[in-house]
Formats: sequence, structure tokens, C-alpha cells
Amino acid sequence: MGINKDSNAYTVIFATAMVVIVGGLLAFVSTSLKPLQEDNVRNEKKQLILKAIGSEETKSITREDAGEQFEKYVVERLILDYEGNIIEGTRLTNETPVDIKSAEDAFAVDLTKEYKKFVQPLTNKYVGSDLVDELTKETNIHYPLFICEVNDKKHFVIPVMGKGLWAGVWGYIGLESDGRTISGAVFDHKSETPGLGAEISKDFFSDQFIEKTIIDETGNYTPVKVVKPGTGVTQPYVDGISGGTFTSVGVDEMMNRTLSVYHKFFQNESGKELLTKI
Repeated sequence: MGINKDSNAYTVIFATAMVVIVGGLLAFVSTSLKPLQEDNVRNEKKQLILKAIGSEETKSITREDAGEQFEKYVVERLILDYEGNIIEGTRLTNETPVDIKSAEDAFAVDLTKEYKKFVQPLTNKYVGSDLVDELTKETNIHYPLFICEVNDKKHFVIPVMGKGLWAGVWGYIGLESDGRTISGAVFDHKSETPGLGAEISKDFFSDQFIEKTIIDETGNYTPVKVVKPGTGVTQPYVDGISGGTFTSVGVDEMMNRTLSVYHKFFQNESGKELLTKI
């Protein structure tokens, strides 16, 4: 007896079989490609860190080459607490390969996860000194610092994470060997509006930060403000994105909040020691 291909039973069996086969193939392909995808994500992160240094030598490094070049230029990795103290056991040199599963490796810190779980609930609820008090108490927030050397000149690269209009915005800020002058900056976003907030990822925005300082001549922390275009302020500032007010505010907030931690680091003994080893 032949198979009745016009029957409902045949249609259901055939459709089910195709779903199982196609689903299995997709699952296999996804599993097979996962290591490659993870490598691409890691290499892109390394590329952004190297680009933030601001050196012509590192800005041109591609994502494909970043994996090998990272340990050449990033000579030390460490993690700070909110007071700017190095967390014990997290000071690693480039002789220790990056370990994305290690809680002691600065490269492995998941800024997005920490921001959503521990930082954003505080920034949504507190401001000013109250926010500082709460951030000080929250020990689950980590502050990575990448110490780099290019042509025998030291640079410090700092990751920043915050919230734009629709979702997360983030970036990396490079400081000169003095620990106060910005040498480079890169920013990116998850889903900001194209042509508006998404413009933070363009060079015309990030290049404005170069040569701005985060510490004034008296040694006080002075964050670089992101303001409406054409607005003059007394401290260092850059023009925000026209039509991207919420994204600009997000960049301003995340830099102000985060860079203050690194200012405290450069004021303590460990930070001063690094600055004297230029």
C-alpha cells in the first residue's frame, strides 16, 4: 500500500520531520560557531581598548589582529574598588594570558551585567552624596584598569558603562602617562537612534575628548562635561549630539561617575607609584 501524500497525517508527519531536521541543523551550526563568535567578541573588546590608547600605532589595529597585539601593548591589568584601591589578587601582567573565566582578570569583568544589576538601581534612586555613599558600600562593582605601553610611553585605559535613551552605552577612555589628560576615546551603544544618539560611535564625537583633562591644576577631579552644542561651561567640555540629548546625558553621567574612581586611584600610593614609573 502506497503512502497517501495528500492526507493530513502525511502533511503533519512531513512537517514535523522537517522541523526536527532543520532545528537540529541550526542547533549544530549555532553550537559549532559559538567559539568563533566568542572569539570575535573578545577580539573586538581588545581592539576597542587598544584604539582608546589614542596612538596612531594602535588605532589602526584590526579586530583580527587585536587578539595577538593586545598582550604586546597592554602590559598590566588590575581591578579597583570604588575607593580606588587595587583589589587583592587582581594585579596581572601581560605574562599572564587573559582568562575570561577568572574573577581576578580585569578583562573578564562583565560591565554590562554589573551595571544592570548593581549600578543602575542605585543611579535610578540616588544622586549626589547619597549616590556616592551607596556606590561605596556596593562591593559587587568592579573597576578594571588597563595599563598600556606604546613606544616606551605609558597610557591608562578605563572602561565606562551607562544608559542611553533605549539601552546601554559604553566606551573606553585613554589617559596619558600623567593620569589626567585624555589621549583617546571610543564609544558604542546597543540600540541608540541612527543619525541621533548612535552618533556617539563616530570619530567626530569621540575625538572631542582628546587633550581634555579630568584633573585641574590644583589636583581636584574635574569631569569633562557633555553639553548642548554651543553651550560654554567653565570646566572642560565637549558638544553633545544634536537631537541625542538622552544619549549625551548618558555619556556625561557614566564618565563623571566612573572616572572619579580612577582619580582616587591616582591619588593613592599605588597610583602615584605607577605615575612615577613613566
